[in-house]
Amino acid sequence: MRLPRPAGLDEPSDGTAYTPLMPRISAKAESFTESVIREMNRVAVHHGAVSLAQGFPDFACPPELKRAVAEAVDADINQYAITWGSKPLRDAIAATTPRHFPGFGEIDPEAQITVTCGATEAMIAAMLGLLDPGDEVVIFEPYYENYGPDALLSGATPRYVTLHEPDWSIDPDELRAAFGPRTRGLVLNSPHNPTGKVFTRDELELIAGLCVEHDVIAFTDDIYEHLVYEGEHIPLATLPGMAERTVSIHSMSKTYSVTGWRIGWTIASPMLSVGIRRVHDFLTVGAAAPLQAAAVTALGFPDGYYRDLVDGYRERRDVLVPALRAAGFRVHEPAGAYYVMTDIRDLAGPDDDVAFAHRLIRDPGVAAVPGSSFFSRPELGRTKLRFAFPKRIGTLQDAAERLSRIRAIA
Repeated sequence: MRLPRPAGLDEPSDGTAYTPLMPRISAKAESFTESVIREMNRVAVHHGAVSLAQGFPDFACPPELKRAVAEAVDADINQYAITWGSKPLRDAIAATTPRHFPGFGEIDPEAQITVTCGATEAMIAAMLGLLDPGDEVVIFEPYYENYGPDALLSGATPRYVTLHEPDWSIDPDELRAAFGPRTRGLVLNSPHNPTGKVFTRDELELIAGLCVEHDVIAFTDDIYEHLVYEGEHIPLATLPGMAERTVSIHSMSKTYSVTGWRIGWTIASPMLSVGIRRVHDFLTVGAAAPLQAAAVTALGFPDGYYRDLVDGYRERRDVLVPALRAAGFRVHEPAGAYYVMTDIRDLAGPDDDVAFAHRLIRDPGVAAVPGSSFFSRPELGRTKLRFAFPKRIGTLQDAAERLSRIRAIA
């Protein structure tokens, strides 16, 4: 087949034909799908359902942050910030992190902090900057759906370790068996998405000991660090031997209800930060400058803000969890974060998690995320759905009323 020659281009003098492009995507991109979480939110919007799928608030961020952004733009903070973050923001991170979590000790804002376009970019930049093809990464499952693709895009191989129901506990022998001569990284998310688990000190000490023994870098997703209802958030970086081998990942999104700002950061040793910064520089150049300026205001909030934050989310949790139980779901009550993992085997009948999630969107009109999207093998999550509760109380009450109709429908 001969293609029309581009305008202004002469026909080749030797009579050869233009070769058509054979469309394809990379083998890495072929190995995973688009985000199921974000897909379910789009389906919910299309059907007018109450969306408890994607984890973003339907309420306003603090008014001080709106004013701070407007003031930053008005002050012409509209050009590139320093690639790895504006100095005022890095200074604020270095000052406030030990205030909340004293085990961090002193943090050098010039060499240890990299501001990124959200925690999402922080994780992929860290993996790309610190892992090589052939390395292995230990990931606890169920897991937030980005971690597997992040490892694959970095050329690394995920090694999944099961969190066992009903309390999502670690089998120490299973965890030890996941470490080997090619293990280079481990991903830890606590409080945990999707289960709401808060890892205990004993569990963290086991993880830390294996990381030290096998010289492994820990990538810790700490974005729910201020949302703990039972237990205590203990940053892995604060345990013995872990400061120099941990990349702590943080974000504005969940703590300050600004998921669309895409302001995150890493805290890591100067050596690890070199790799993160090099990749970040060429991946995104930098995060939005006026939003970085406004983030300084957020980090200056008093301790009472964080107490109120937890109290507000505990109230939301305590609206949704009883409603799910009353509707017939088996519920794992979360100790942290803002998700509820449920089991649908008493309700779904012949439907798997995907079919049942779509059925819920149509009638009674509530969106959740199929459990299979959180597992390396979909069959492991076929009886599960995840609900998110960063919503107004009225929204959750509306969802609860709709969910009350499920038993009549099933």
